[in-house]
Amino acid sequence: MSSTTEGQAIHARPDISYGEYLALDALLSAQKPLSPEHDELLFIVIHQASELWLKLSIHELAGARRHIAADDLGPAFKMIARVSRIQTQLIQSWDVLATLTPSEYNDIRPYLGQSSGFQSHQYRTLEFLMGAKDAAMMKVHEDTPAYPALTEALAAPSLYDECVRLLARRGFAIPGGQIERDWREPHKASPEVEAAWMQVYRDPERYWDLYELAEKLVDLEFRFQQWRFAHLKTVERIIGFKGGTGGSSGATYLARALAGSFFPELFAVRTNL
Repeated sequence: MSSTTEGQAIHARPDISYGEYLALDALLSAQKPLSPEHDELLFIVIHQASELWLKLSIHELAGARRHIAADDLGPAFKMIARVSRIQTQLIQSWDVLATLTPSEYNDIRPYLGQSSGFQSHQYRTLEFLMGAKDAAMMKVHEDTPAYPALTEALAAPSLYDECVRLLARRGFAIPGGQIERDWREPHKASPEVEAAWMQVYRDPERYWDLYELAEKLVDLEFRFQQWRFAHLKTVERIIGFKGGTGGSSGATYLARALAGSFFPELFAVRTNL
């Protein structure tokens, strides 16, 4: 059965409705404020929406890693670029959360207990996938359902590890220790890897697909760091330099994270080119 409204057929009993397809009943009932404060819903929605974007980012970058490992770069370019656009959404979400004043947050904070964004297993998975490996971070997730999947993510080659292995397959002089190693350890900047990328940047027409891959990675890190910076400044704006919930050091930890690089050789190339 259908009816027509302004020339458009509206199905009264579709085989699957919009709400059913998107599981809106479950999604929209997942916000459960613990306080009587008006602003807590904002706090919950921002973080839940961010977790959905993180889920999609992990899906896309895991797919990109598979395609790079298979020497199929075209789809990987699309997937990495999509995550860069997702990062734009995540950056903008901090603008919305920044409308929360220190007084309003202080009214909510007692109800948060020891919960903290530091405990986000999806954020940790994304960091591991991009190459920021730190086994010490696993302790936060012990005795949680996410621990086995995080253990697997820690032990797998990162997106950048697969890019370095790709360079080796293309004939660049990459040390064996960069091709097979303990993937639980973070990538360490390598003069040989930098030299390989330097060749790519000095002759982009010859190595166009690798050149495009490098630029996709740089854009990904650039936006990821913008997201981290926006997070830092939002935290400073709302709680200053107090410690965060869950025992985290708050702004101090976030500032430290900004100092690192996922793809160090790609930035070193810019200095030395």
